[in-house]
Amino acid sequence: MTRPAQTDAPLISPVRDRWSPRAFADQGIPRDDLHTLLEAARWAPSCKNEQPWRFVYAHKGEAGYDALHGLLDDWNLKWAPQAPVLLLSLARKAFVDDGQTNAHAWHDVGLAMGQLLAQATSMGIYAHQMAGFDWRGANAALGIPDDYAAVSMTALGYLGDPDTLPEKLAKLERKPRERRPLAELAFEGGWPS
Repeated sequence: MTRPAQTDAPLISPVRDRWSPRAFADQGIPRDDLHTLLEAARWAPSCKNEQPWRFVYAHKGEAGYDALHGLLDDWNLKWAPQAPVLLLSLARKAFVDDGQTNAHAWHDVGLAMGQLLAQATSMGIYAHQMAGFDWRGANAALGIPDDYAAVSMTALGYLGDPDTLPEKLAKLERKPRERRPLAELAFEGGWPS
């Protein structure tokens, strides 16, 4: 089930075709393919070329998956455990060279994830990013140093059958994709009055 966006301008397919499913197939992601996704993230731009992103990931049934799974909130536990890979993105909070706060770190992690998502979509792999996880407790649960902050959790996998989901989630899976009109998001010359 593909769901290309109904865009107002022609877009490249990894942008147009990206969406966040909840139904994942019972099929693992080959390690080489996951490496390719992480390589795409590695080449994202960042403030001062700081590259503040870090990732903790695990394949289902292997070391670390249960710890990542244990961070999910009740809503995401209804569907995310179908995903063969869970990935936690993190931001290094300060610049390496001077220890000053890197106010752009979260932006840069978003850029890295955007590249990971585009690469994934081009390879037929889908991702659903989640804010519904214990981001405050992630560092302690996973042994992550305090100079990093959890940003988002991502479920990665191949598209599955929406009928495997609870009814409410299956309905959301089939709901038409929508976005705010561009006129509400971008303003030429200044903020509208």
